[in-house]
Amino acid sequence: MLRSIGRQLDEEAAKRDAALAANRSANPLPLSLSTARRVRLWGRSDPNRELVEYAEAWARKIQFNTPVETVRELAKQAHRAALVRVSIRSDGSVESMSFDVSSGVPAVDEGIRRIVETQRPYAPFPPGLARDFDVIEIRRSWQFDDSVRLQ
Repeated sequence: MLRSIGRQLDEEAAKRDAALAANRSANPLPLSLSTARRVRLWGRSDPNRELVEYAEAWARKIQFNTPVETVRELAKQAHRAALVRVSIRSDGSVESMSFDVSSGVPAVDEGIRRIVETQRPYAPFPPGLARDFDVIEIRRSWQFDDSVRLQ
């Protein structure tokens, strides 16, 4: 009789666990509004070395892979440095992009948006970062002269 009760309790617990898992996977909210573990990197220094290295690799990808023609076209227009925030998910997809400070020129802002979009997907997080974070927000100042400069 005790074994029968134990089996029944195990079955009920398995049903509860399956229902919880289904609710988590059916979350209709975007990741940014859910329970994502986020970290913000403003600048180039943080105690988490792996986080800084990931952000630097992200910046290098943009700086080295942006076509020279695009850079020249954007550099011709008088603008100020834009302060841009890009949120990257652990799989390397872009969650969101926003301007904390606009360049003052809509064409330059659109050019920055295109650069971020055309460089996708970004590298997935290394295991250590993926274990700790779901989303990394990287904020950089964008300047154009003979190349893209992310500072």
